[in-house]
Amino acid sequence: MTKTETRICQNCKREFTIEPEDFAFYEKIQVPPPTFCPECRLCRHLSWRNERGLHKRKCDAPGHSENLISMYSQESPIEVYCHQYWWSDEWDPMQYGQEYDFGKPFFEQWKELLYKVPTPALINIDAVNSDYCNFTYQSKNCYLNFASDMNEDSAYLYHSIQNKNCFDMLGSRKNEGCRELNDCEGCYNSEYLTLSDSCIDSRYCYDCRNVRNCIGCVGLRNAKYYVLNQERSEEDYQNELEELKTPEGRQNFEEEFSKLLVQKPRKFSNSRHVVNSTGDYLKEVKNSKNCFDIEGPLEDSKFVIYGVTDMRNIYDAYAVGVNLENSYDIMDAGSNMHDVAFCGNVWDGYSLRYSYFLRNSSNCFGCVGLRNKQYCILNKQYSKEEYRSFVSKIIKQMNEVPYVDKGGRVYRYGEFFPIEISPFAYNESVAQEYFPLDEDGARIANYGWRTLEERNYKITLQPDKIPEIAVAEDSIVSEIIGCAHQGKCNERCTVGFKIIPQEFQFYKKMGFTLPRLCPNCRHYERLRQRNPFKLWHRKCQCSGAKSEDGVYQNTAAHSHGAGKCPNEFETSYAPNKPDIVYCEECYNSEIA
Repeated sequence: MTKTETRICQNCKREFTIEPEDFAFYEKIQVPPPTFCPECRLCRHLSWRNERGLHKRKCDAPGHSENLISMYSQESPIEVYCHQYWWSDEWDPMQYGQEYDFGKPFFEQWKELLYKVPTPALINIDAVNSDYCNFTYQSKNCYLNFASDMNEDSAYLYHSIQNKNCFDMLGSRKNEGCRELNDCEGCYNSEYLTLSDSCIDSRYCYDCRNVRNCIGCVGLRNAKYYVLNQERSEEDYQNELEELKTPEGRQNFEEEFSKLLVQKPRKFSNSRHVVNSTGDYLKEVKNSKNCFDIEGPLEDSKFVIYGVTDMRNIYDAYAVGVNLENSYDIMDAGSNMHDVAFCGNVWDGYSLRYSYFLRNSSNCFGCVGLRNKQYCILNKQYSKEEYRSFVSKIIKQMNEVPYVDKGGRVYRYGEFFPIEISPFAYNESVAQEYFPLDEDGARIANYGWRTLEERNYKITLQPDKIPEIAVAEDSIVSEIIGCAHQGKCNERCTVGFKIIPQEFQFYKKMGFTLPRLCPNCRHYERLRQRNPFKLWHRKCQCSGAKSEDGVYQNTAAHSHGAGKCPNEFETSYAPNKPDIVYCEECYNSEIA
């Protein structure tokens, strides 16, 4: 068996390790080991996906001139068709087929094809009255939802599923009548919850389960009428609730809640039903390493982020799932697929390499926009025998005549698409959210940068003048509200924003305060509450009777006795954070 090897990433120049099981995987699917480290490989995937940046532009379909809502700006070199025309049979992506030129690097030729073949304006499947959504499925009456499926009457959702009448959420599912939720499930009539399930009529809660009428609580189970983890009478609870309706009351309460948050232990991983696996936000995961945000089952995989349902033997993937196996280095792929590598936006197929926006196709290499095809190279048809012979020659040529980007990075067979040929500027892609750069940093790396257009909104209502919800009138939906960040942040601030009518009625009904930040800035606020897609090796901070720092006093006897807990683990809680991090056993003794 091949031994563990330490290599230098050709992008960031840092060391990374390739384990024996990694070599076995690469050999199984017949690809060379990577030359980029895991973080740089993830960044490369994310740079090819624009989820939140929407633009108005003309439809490029024949005979069309209508304006579209699109993830591609009007200045983009990509040809863009409206959803209906792109999915129709009125055009043939094979007409763009081109002969392979063995005198030019593969990625130069593929880039030419990418910029010629039309792509859909948005990925917004089976949508009803939900035009301003992207990478979504079965949205109904939704607005500005991204990478979210099967939601109804909701807005500003991200990676959230099966919610109804909800606003401003991340990684949450099956909630109703809620707003500002992070990684929550089955909650009702609640706001500002994190890592909490089955909470009703509650606010400002972290890691709570099955609680009702609770405010500012951490780690509670099966509780009712608690404030800052203290049981209160119903009358006292109502008085606290009234205090939250004033700006001063909210500010004071949020300060007290912040203090409580760092006084309670946290489990090293926010995961459930996990066997022999590392990562965070995992559910039903087995024998998998460095995976994040998985709604399994997932087995025998590594470096998978945002995966959903029935996945096996997957490496280096973002936003994938639904019966996917034996695949590598892919982005936005799934639905009954296997043997797929170096592809993006591909569904229902197998044996695909270096392809983009394919559906129900197999045995395709370097293709764009195909549906129901097989044995194609650069959108040109070949026989089965010709295809196999040609692909072998192309792989050989990719290794002998590699593509070298402007930063000197070398792309032979086995590397995902280079960032510099992405149709999206770096700062409009998801990469900017998780690996942020300023314009100078992007230019130095030779990544595209898009100067955001000036927002010449005439602000009619400043954020400090927003009324409390009890006295707010319906006319507020006509106001252009100034974002409190005033465009001075690095969060794609829109400077001004509106409150849509269904949103206002929701706040009015629930008695929730009106937002002071634009949707983009609120999204980044939620992202900051989450841990990064990164792991650190740490030791349990339980020292017997107390936490190591003496902040938390244990309430139960632990199996390791009065001494320090010997358990170690991989965790997404960075060592420099103030959180008290316990192993699962110690955490369960105190919280679960």
